[in-house]
Amino acid sequence: MEDIEDDVIKSHRFFAHSLEGAPPDKWQLLEDHLNNVAELAKKFAESFSNGDWAYLAGLLHDLGKYLPAWQQYLLRVSGYGDSRRAGAPRPNHSTAGAALVFDRLNNHPIARILGSIIAGHHAGLPDWQPDSSGGDLQNRIFNTMESIASGTIEIKRDEIFAISALEGSQPIISTKCRPSSPPAFVDNNKNNNNFEHAHLWVRMLFSCLVDADFLDTERFCNPDISKLRSSYPSLEAMQEHFRKFMDVKSSSSENTPVNIYRKKIYDACVKKAQMSPGFFTLTVPTGGGKTLSSMAFALRHAALHNKSRIIMAIPYTSIIEQTANVFRDVFGEDALLEHHSNIDPDEEDKKSRLATENWDAPIIVTTNVQLFESLLASRPSSCRKLHNIVNSIIILDEAQMLPPEYLKPILSVLNGLVDHFGVTVVFCTATQPALCGEIGSERAKFVGISGAVDIVSKDIGDVTLPIRTNIQLAGLDIKKEWIDIAKELQEHEQVMCVVNTRKDCRKLHKLMPEGTIHLSANMCGEERSDVIAIVKSLLLEGKAVRVVSTQLVEAGVDIDFPVVFRALAGIDSIAQAAGRCNREGKLNVKGKIGKVVVFSPPSQSPQGLLRKGESVSRGILRQSGRLDLTDEVFSTYFKEFYKSLNNFDKPNFKERLLDNADDFKFQFRTFADSVKLIDDTVQRAIIVKYKSGKNDSFELIETLRRKGPERWLLRMLQRFIVNVPYGLFYELQRKDHIEEIHGYWVQKSSGLYKPGYGLLSDDSDWDNGQFII
Repeated sequence: MEDIEDDVIKSHRFFAHSLEGAPPDKWQLLEDHLNNVAELAKKFAESFSNGDWAYLAGLLHDLGKYLPAWQQYLLRVSGYGDSRRAGAPRPNHSTAGAALVFDRLNNHPIARILGSIIAGHHAGLPDWQPDSSGGDLQNRIFNTMESIASGTIEIKRDEIFAISALEGSQPIISTKCRPSSPPAFVDNNKNNNNFEHAHLWVRMLFSCLVDADFLDTERFCNPDISKLRSSYPSLEAMQEHFRKFMDVKSSSSENTPVNIYRKKIYDACVKKAQMSPGFFTLTVPTGGGKTLSSMAFALRHAALHNKSRIIMAIPYTSIIEQTANVFRDVFGEDALLEHHSNIDPDEEDKKSRLATENWDAPIIVTTNVQLFESLLASRPSSCRKLHNIVNSIIILDEAQMLPPEYLKPILSVLNGLVDHFGVTVVFCTATQPALCGEIGSERAKFVGISGAVDIVSKDIGDVTLPIRTNIQLAGLDIKKEWIDIAKELQEHEQVMCVVNTRKDCRKLHKLMPEGTIHLSANMCGEERSDVIAIVKSLLLEGKAVRVVSTQLVEAGVDIDFPVVFRALAGIDSIAQAAGRCNREGKLNVKGKIGKVVVFSPPSQSPQGLLRKGESVSRGILRQSGRLDLTDEVFSTYFKEFYKSLNNFDKPNFKERLLDNADDFKFQFRTFADSVKLIDDTVQRAIIVKYKSGKNDSFELIETLRRKGPERWLLRMLQRFIVNVPYGLFYELQRKDHIEEIHGYWVQKSSGLYKPGYGLLSDDSDWDNGQFII
């Protein structure tokens, strides 16, 4: 084996990847890998006219594999190397290409661009400034350069820079390290260098490189998997499927006032799709058919403006499942990628799992978390998909749910996508937030998006939804007791009450008669889906059904009650709750309308955004004495709500990515680590024991215990997670009600989770007969 190593090194054959069980003459040559990655990265980056940048990054990214130490390592781990070196660490190979760039460009700012991309293609985009981990780009580059100059690295300078692959051959790496095309964020026509979006451009180049690297490696090492990345139907073909589906749906629908309204919205979307790409708003009252109408806009807009794909981002996984099922009915399984944490692997095929890595499907249905944490990420696995967002249409469903503390970086990135990467963005909601122009008060003011076209504008004509509900304000300055609310609810056969907290939900539910349905985030996703299906069935059959729920039912959940009660909250939340009342307009056909009662609960909303929303609503409602769900009311509410906030930049976007952007000195890793749209610092996940007709977490937990945290298993267990505050988590831990299995906390006491109620945080709620370990 040592002779083979000597022969390989002396022959000047350099390898990128080995094949298990195959001799070195079957391995991938490094020259081939570098050229393949360069060409593929160039192809990806041509979508934003920077193919030469990505091509150079591809050629340089694995130069460190020319180092004898790395080649010896590859031979050794494959069984062909010197056994005396067993246990030697894996050499770093990602810094060499970055060092070459800095050497050739004498520390020019361009070197920091390519250096970040190349040095980070495995570990992620690094910080420029030193941090506590010492993984910053400055130290990595300059320590390498000093080591070369001082002779600490016992190799020739030309070896680490690897200018030639073979003796006597032409250099495969050009010594020219300065690409000629201007960065995508530079507009030569307008003489505009908007460095606010420079970080996004670097991420796009990084995405092109890491996806090309993954795909070429997969093509060589796992050709059978690579072949599963087959072609998808075109958006043009999907538009024809959609048109036929809508023709059938329209012909079979009753000619109700709500359906007439939906048709007008649909027609408006098709008409406005011809307008130039940019920002759009689609403001449609709940139940107005915005899901299908927004897709009609997107498909038509894609056809007219040659867009590559459609991405629909949604705040809650429960809505994603509902929306994805609607689109599967239209397009079938092959065209749609559903990407979120709760997806059931039994319903995925290998092709769709591969597509979640880089979003190369024509239609993506995903979460706000997946979309925005990827756009603000540093890790290769998260950034890999970004270049496929270029030239796309992004539909932000329930746009009012964009987290205020992240609005500054989110809106900045959306501006960058629209201005420089050919993206069209649609803010789609019944309660349109005020995101144009200046946002916030003097102490935290910033500029949002530059303007948006209203798809359903006032000049379209009579696009008015018949009044479906009467909103009653039940003495907002007088707090009602839960017992009084319970008595009022019992006067109705079909009624839902939405409250602000899980604790309030349990208190009110205890006062209701047997058979009342409880629905809150104390229940795992699997049970919530089961319960919502039961509620829909009872409503459809006209049977009695009373529900006490937290606000998780408000955004997009397709249920339709004749009467809805809502604890005082933000006006957007009240409007969303009202959207679950007479949603289909069935009462209008009978000459009636729905009833929505807004009351002041006995307990305040939790401190923070919920309480500020409640306070702003109370002030507006006191002045008007009534609540009309109009665009003007929503605009007033959001402007006042944003003025009440102190911070729209929780992860320090300005300091870490903007302040030194003109010199390309970014703190990529530190910033990305601070971006958590779901804050895992205040709550902890517990896997609970629940069995539905389709899935059984009891068996999954035992599989976790036996086999450990395999990827497919963790994805299935996502549907059985309940997030609890850290205080409660530590209490459950102290009382030995939960146990740790391979790093994941799992229900131990069988009485901790009770179907119909969820995780019971208060021992007094437990069934003593079930209180066993």
